[in-house]
Amino acid sequence: RESKGGKDASVLPRQVGGGGAADCGHPPRGLQSKKTIKQRFLKLLPCCTPSTTPSISQSNVEDDFELSTVCHRPESMDKLEEQTKFTKKELQVLYRGFKNECPSGVVNEENFKNIYSQFFPQGDSSMYAHFLFEAFDTNKNGSVSFEDFVFGLSIILRGTINDRLNWAFNLYDLNKDGCITKEEMLDIMKSIYDMMGKYTYPTMMDDAPREHVESFFQKMDQNRDGVVTIDEFIDSCKKDENIMQSMQLFDNVI
Repeated sequence: RESKGGKDASVLPRQVGGGGAADCGHPPRGLQSKKTIKQRFLKLLPCCTPSTTPSISQSNVEDDFELSTVCHRPESMDKLEEQTKFTKKELQVLYRGFKNECPSGVVNEENFKNIYSQFFPQGDSSMYAHFLFEAFDTNKNGSVSFEDFVFGLSIILRGTINDRLNWAFNLYDLNKDGCITKEEMLDIMKSIYDMMGKYTYPTMMDDAPREHVESFFQKMDQNRDGVVTIDEFIDSCKKDENIMQSMQLFDNVI
């Protein structure tokens, strides 16, 4: 599955560290540890990295006070603990980092793109950040709240294989009609190549994204009807050893 430029592009979104979703992607074998992926993943998700490590033993009274000082007040930590696969301590760490970067309690698409672009200076990450923002903005109100953020993060980091693949499918299903077309897959793949930048892979051919999409789509469109359904997507991904290995790297990394 090598392109002319030798770049292995995954049908799942790249680890958000650029090594992406959703996203999942293929990290260079033997070069990335779980700790490295965790650090890069948390850096690249807006509002996730606290400037200092908070004291987990601080009282709930202080947490409740902080929640009341932002424009958007998220659900209580207890309720979020019930709704996600994070512990209350982990949620406290994530929230303090989120509030540090997003005092209003929400992040809009423009800010999301700006934060994301800082970690991909060698390329143009705006389109991929747009697609990723759409996947996190489950309420389709033009903003990502702390709840939106941790719900998505919980699926990506702690969800079952099916949960993660469903999330990735939703990322690729751009018009949300329940199936992925070749054009939708190509749009995502182009955005990944744009984000990584031509200087990163100088020998990569311009038609590499299309070649990868043709290869992936041929494998996934099992009944040859021109679209990939959720069942076809999950079945094909589960049969791909590289995709499964890259997804397992996210297990218990936070």
